[in-house]
Amino acid sequence: MKKNYIVNISFGITLLLAACKQHKPQPVHDHAAMEHSATIDSSLAPLLQPVNEQVVAQISTIQPEQREGSITKEIQGVVTYDTRSETSIASRVAGRIEKLYIKYNYQPVKKGQLIMQVYSPDLVAAQRELLFIQDAGDNPALLNSARQRLLLLGMTAQQIEQVIRTKQPLYRVSVYSNANGYIIDKAAPTPVIAAATASAPAGGDGMGGMNTTPAAPAASTTTTPVLLREGQYVSAGENLFTIYKADKLVGEFALEPATAALVRKGQSLSIQGNNNQTITGAIGLVQPVFRNGENFTLVRVYLQGQPFSAGALLKASIPLPVKKAWWLPEAAVLQLGQQSVVFKKEGTVYKPIPITTGVKANGRIQVPDSIAGWNIARNAYYLVDSESFIKAAATNK
Repeated sequence: MKKNYIVNISFGITLLLAACKQHKPQPVHDHAAMEHSATIDSSLAPLLQPVNEQVVAQISTIQPEQREGSITKEIQGVVTYDTRSETSIASRVAGRIEKLYIKYNYQPVKKGQLIMQVYSPDLVAAQRELLFIQDAGDNPALLNSARQRLLLLGMTAQQIEQVIRTKQPLYRVSVYSNANGYIIDKAAPTPVIAAATASAPAGGDGMGGMNTTPAAPAASTTTTPVLLREGQYVSAGENLFTIYKADKLVGEFALEPATAALVRKGQSLSIQGNNNQTITGAIGLVQPVFRNGENFTLVRVYLQGQPFSAGALLKASIPLPVKKAWWLPEAAVLQLGQQSVVFKKEGTVYKPIPITTGVKANGRIQVPDSIAGWNIARNAYYLVDSESFIKAAATNK
């Protein structure tokens, strides 16, 4: 009984303590004070935005200029071989290469120059057949047929007369060049133009080279050793070498899409080479190209009879008609991969706004869309943080 009494008292005390805790007065919060502390000064609101969406800076601004008419665009290119006038050298007989006089690709050759000598059992057998018919002397028609066969196998008339005179077959047939030019073997890559990039004009701040545009292409005409070797067997009719004629050259220029949209076949342009000699040419071909993951347009100007050599760099000036549009300095436009951005001043901050750009010429860039009245940072690269990504607005309002 006594134990139950003690247990009841303990249980009652526990309930009393629990009730006291539940009715403990809560501290009074000053909601008005908290709301006052959370209120942000309206003058500071623009400064508290993410740094990749706006920039606080004191930098000079410019306003776009509206122009129309014609502009002169400078483009760069290179002299390469005209693939339309290439010629091939083939082996007329099957046999083994005994002597090879071509050591490297793009080696200069002249018409009639000895290229190689081939030993052919079929050719030796045909010569012995000619000597047998000659000794018989009773069938002129068959003798003429044997002569014609040797001519078709690559022997010259002088060599055939030598065989008849000495009564000894020639064990090697000579292969000669059929044109003046530069020779490469069939396994070598053909000369191509690769899209290259060149730095845009610097804006005096050391950052102008960050903006890149397609410019001077480069020709892959490296002098590599030929893959043919002495002792190698060749088949009858197999093409062994290609000769690009030395007097058939072409100037190739790689253009960005915005510039390529304004050029046309037959358009004249002024071309200047390394020797500062200037000529006037015309565009002979406009060819869209996708190479090495880049889209560009290849413009060809045929230079037959002009004082240029393969591999020489060219600089050309071409007039382009442009529609009425807005123009900005190239330094004011930031290139973010496939997107172009300008920093528009709104109040005391600069916000990145995406724009559509067109042709670039004379250090300025075309903007087809209306940007009238915009105050734009003169040099966009001063406002770039190298450790963050720029988040441009969805539309250019």
